[in-house]
Amino acid sequence: TIAIDVSELVPPEPMIRILAELEALPAESSLLVRHVRRPMHLYPRLDELGYRHETRDLGPGRVELLIEKPAMPDSATA
Repeated sequence: TIAIDVSELVPPEPMIRILAELEALPAESSLLVRHVRRPMHLYPRLDELGYRHETRDLGPGRVELLIEKPAMPDSATA
């Protein structure tokens, strides 16, 4: 699991950073994202790309998002 903190970034930088990290992440790995809010615009994109994700609210201004990258046998090269 790789962990990143995007809580200091302003939109759309968190989404750009998360998607870039996911692209570089090996298949069947996970990315733990620390953020200040639920990234509502990111969820449809994650679903479209086949990522499983779970969001945990840790308190005011504290959210963790665990994203799991699936095995991608046909699209290993992007």
